[in-house]
Amino acid sequence: MKFPAIKGFNEEAFNKYLKNTGLLMIGRVGSMGIKMVSTIFVANHLFKHNFGILTNSFNYVFLFAAIAGLGLDSFVVKELHQFPDKRDHILGTAFKMKLLAGILCVPLICLAWQIHPLNDIPFLFIFILSFTGVFQSFTIIDSYFQSEVQSKYIAQVQIIGNIVSAGIKLGLIFIWDANLIAFIIALLGDVILLSLGYILVYARKGRKLSLWKYDSALAKKLLHFSWPLIISGLMVSVYMKLDTLMINEILGDDGPAQAGAYATVVMFSEALNFVPVAIVSSLFPAILNAKRDDPGRYLKRLQNLFDIMVWLSLSFSILISLFAPYIYFLFKPAYQYAANTLVVHVWGSIFLFLGVASSQMLIAEGWSKLTFIRTGTGAIVNIILNLLLIPKYGILGASIGTVAAYFVSAFFIILIPKTRIHGIMMFKSLFLITLFQKFKKIE
Repeated sequence: MKFPAIKGFNEEAFNKYLKNTGLLMIGRVGSMGIKMVSTIFVANHLFKHNFGILTNSFNYVFLFAAIAGLGLDSFVVKELHQFPDKRDHILGTAFKMKLLAGILCVPLICLAWQIHPLNDIPFLFIFILSFTGVFQSFTIIDSYFQSEVQSKYIAQVQIIGNIVSAGIKLGLIFIWDANLIAFIIALLGDVILLSLGYILVYARKGRKLSLWKYDSALAKKLLHFSWPLIISGLMVSVYMKLDTLMINEILGDDGPAQAGAYATVVMFSEALNFVPVAIVSSLFPAILNAKRDDPGRYLKRLQNLFDIMVWLSLSFSILISLFAPYIYFLFKPAYQYAANTLVVHVWGSIFLFLGVASSQMLIAEGWSKLTFIRTGTGAIVNIILNLLLIPKYGILGASIGTVAAYFVSAFFIILIPKTRIHGIMMFKSLFLITLFQKFKKIE
């Protein structure tokens, strides 16, 4: 496709980023499809109660994932983009930091469970999954391929890893008729498979992990910039994963079963949550370039990004709302009442998509400290609404709380004077004002 000559427009760079985004999306869509099919089989095999225990065990550990990840990924991409010649120092430093954090999280998770054990969840399940952060340290390689705008390698790892993972889970169901603990081990195996895939594809590129070096000065720099994102990531974990845990605890004996039903809602509602992450991760280098070279073009790109987020999430929300009753025919009858909850929950994706896009803007502007304030506010809103609504409305109440929390978190920036212009841009996209403006220009 040939574009007309436009000042400041680099067609080659555009095609590169477009191809990179497309490949990343293909990988994520393929992975999502494979994972969803296997999860439906697992949910039907374990039934609501055991599936709720499986989900809550993972979600409990996921609350600590932000600590193990240290919020480094976006900053590592930025550093690699600016200083490609220091690749081995940047990756080596970030890897060692994430590995150490993952190791420290093991006793932290176990201690937290001892202080407040969860309803019907054995300690053994939590202990097994607590090693997730250790193996996730190798996913820092993902940041390298993002910085190189080579997402085909990420796509390969994700698709192959999920095919193998799905095959293992289907084998556990149809060949071995496995019990719950086997699926707990399989969840940890998913992380190990992904890490091995990244290591292998990194080696195929002629890179060597043995060349990675730790730089204490760089570690201090990364930690200085990323600590707000650590807290932000923890807050995101709270209001993305705490719902099922609160359902499990608040609803008593029926808690695990209701949490299992709610987990199916979350799976479909968040099926495309990778989309904003994939788009923004792939386009982030271009956004950084525009900010450096042309502030006006930077704002235009940001507005276009917000528009894309709304169009995609709105289309997805409408589609899921229409087909929710039919989606639940895939499950056993015991799950089907959750369709109405899905119709509510999926509308939170609009605010989630915008929140992901604006978070990258905050990093680009150097305002990363605002990320944990906005997500912390969203987490508090979610917890309060869950306490009020879950006892009365069950899983439907949890969905209402989640949608409200996503909205508050996304648009919190409109309350801050220096970020208000970006909040207004998001409102323009949300109410399709910029879409109508584009139509008027065409006319």
